[in-house]
Amino acid sequence: MANVVLIGTQWGDEGKGKIVDLLTEWANVVVRFQGGNNAGHTLVIEGRRYALHLIPSGIMRPGKVCVIGSGVVVDLKILLDEIRLLKEESGREIISQLILSDEAHLILESHRRLDQARERQRGEAKIGTTGRGIGPAYESKMARWGLRLGDLLAPEAELHQRLATLLEQHNLLLEKIYREEPVSLVAVFRELKEAAALLKPAIRKVPYEMARCLDSGEAILFEGAQGTLLDIDHGTYPFVTSSSTLAANACASAGIGVRHIDEVVGVIKAYTTRVGSGPFPVELEDETGDQLRDKGGEFGTTTGRPRRCGWLDLVALRYAIMLNGLDSFALTKLDVLSGLKKIKVCEAYRLNGRIIDYFPSSITELERCEPVLTEYPGWDEDITAVLEYDRLPENARAYIAALEQKLGIPAMLVSVGPDRAQTILRHNPFAA
Repeated sequence: MANVVLIGTQWGDEGKGKIVDLLTEWANVVVRFQGGNNAGHTLVIEGRRYALHLIPSGIMRPGKVCVIGSGVVVDLKILLDEIRLLKEESGREIISQLILSDEAHLILESHRRLDQARERQRGEAKIGTTGRGIGPAYESKMARWGLRLGDLLAPEAELHQRLATLLEQHNLLLEKIYREEPVSLVAVFRELKEAAALLKPAIRKVPYEMARCLDSGEAILFEGAQGTLLDIDHGTYPFVTSSSTLAANACASAGIGVRHIDEVVGVIKAYTTRVGSGPFPVELEDETGDQLRDKGGEFGTTTGRPRRCGWLDLVALRYAIMLNGLDSFALTKLDVLSGLKKIKVCEAYRLNGRIIDYFPSSITELERCEPVLTEYPGWDEDITAVLEYDRLPENARAYIAALEQKLGIPAMLVSVGPDRAQTILRHNPFAA
């Protein structure tokens, strides 16, 4: 069986949750490999909407194993809330489907408080963080102060000491630098003990679990969070997330060798959006941008913030294809473009009077970039009930063909609506 990595190619919100849920039909195991509950996946199954922030989207299919890898940072409150919600909705014991890496780091109340205090201090220079404690949790990890899921299995005295050491550092910052109230050691320790009692059966060493899956020939789907342009190293720094969102990180987080990956699929929304601050060359601050936002439901799953909308950016997409080594792409929200007389695509940037075809690292340069646009004819037909590629309007097929030609990779599937069933599958990566 094939092993597939699925990642976002833009600034997140590409519709990865639906695609993961769809592909999980053929996968045995779904692995979330980075980020935290700053990511949000909205799934629509038989008309019912489900919003997940931490548990892999494959959890909606009974019998599938869902793994939270070592590169994820875990907010225990969010994890337990999602487990309870999913149990109520499905009637299943969700924990039996989960494997939680003992090496994944924890997000504590102090991480959230620090995140929010820093963003307030930045004022107008804020970077648009969700305030969920993701960045400070990764800081603790890199500073070797962090607590990991495996620490929940340690003797209570040992766990208490590690927590006290970390909170001492955090409370010093909160009180002395940000003039905030300290976080209660007693309250956080109680929460950790309660979580340990519930999660203990699911906490394991993930590389050995992955080795077992590979040896038994199980198909694995690796699920990325956020998008390529939010990568900590290669994204629009400092307006980025706190982890590597690239396909290569799937192997590092899960603890497997790169030779085990058979296909890398990038999710591309038929237009471009981003949430929060940062440069956005193709942004539309007009009626068309409002139309895309309203029709596409472009409001953050995690924050509820309206997303900034713009035309499709091929410069950014070619950069994402190069960084991730994409084999194919899944095109989402094509139906949102229905009704537009003209559809524009950014082919290059104009910077200081000259045409460039690369994605600048400098935020200052990227902010000065103007899109060089090509027009394509739109279509009026409602395509949300179209389930065969050849039945799409001619102009819709021409738009997809142009993307395939200019990006150099094929469209693996086309999504024509939010529901799982509203999908045209052209190539099944698990049937390689």
